[in-house]
Amino acid sequence: MSWYCTGLRWPQEGPVLGWHKDGAKGGAGSTRVSVLAYGKELGFRAGGERHCVGARGNVCPLEAVVSGRSTGARCPECARLDRAHSVAADTIADDPRTYRVYLAWFGPSMVKVGITAEERGAARLREQGAVVFSWLGRGPLMAARRTEELLRSALGVPDRIPYVRKRAVRAALPGAAERVAEVEGLYGRAAALEREGAGWPQSLERLPFEPVDHTGLFGLDGPVEVARAVTELTDGGVVAGRLVAAAGPDLHLAAVDGVVVLDTRLMTGWQLAGADARSGVTVPVTDIGGGGVQDGLF
Repeated sequence: MSWYCTGLRWPQEGPVLGWHKDGAKGGAGSTRVSVLAYGKELGFRAGGERHCVGARGNVCPLEAVVSGRSTGARCPECARLDRAHSVAADTIADDPRTYRVYLAWFGPSMVKVGITAEERGAARLREQGAVVFSWLGRGPLMAARRTEELLRSALGVPDRIPYVRKRAVRAALPGAAERVAEVEGLYGRAAALEREGAGWPQSLERLPFEPVDHTGLFGLDGPVEVARAVTELTDGGVVAGRLVAAAGPDLHLAAVDGVVVLDTRLMTGWQLAGADARSGVTVPVTDIGGGGVQDGLF
């Protein structure tokens, strides 16, 4: 019986790594988490082949081997099944839950609009690595969707930002006032659409501007080097170092030869064993901003 990583999780208290026994094959099984602390030494060694993690709690029927460079760790069939049941796919129009619309800031001129189920709180924002965010409104799913589309069409606000852009700016974030000001400015423009009756759904309740800054939670409130990123794990490959920051799915590790960023989505589907924190990094890496493999899921 082996433990497989399920990626970085973000409860309100701070980051944890999720683990699942026999998790490479999905399905029911034991789970646990490892609480992470900045300054703590971490080390992982991958072994064997990387297997599809399945979809929606179901075992991959093919037990497929998947690419080490994929952040999804799913074969094509399981990826289609997973997306078909996601809110992002717009296939659950009758979802009875309350949703919230948010404005999220990741760096200068990088603000997006998005939605999340109210019951999840701000977990979605932490999972995306939002440095600052504020709620904009709450209401039924389709009202939240219409508001999201309204901001895209009327204000030119994107609903996605490529992940490599978010990561590249973390080493030089502006001060707190500037971070909040950009979100506040967009909130004001969005609120004006409601006041002017410019397509704001009547069933969406606008919420007050209350910015939340995650720099301290992410460990980004001091100097943070952002230089190299892991592009894939390999059989026998090691990633090890001291944890200096974490944001979204990323761990920033000070290794023996410099800081490296590990997207924990690349860890899923691998059988992992512990490694000495002084082992360094023996897997492929790329310079940040050099056209890495991460996708635009967030």
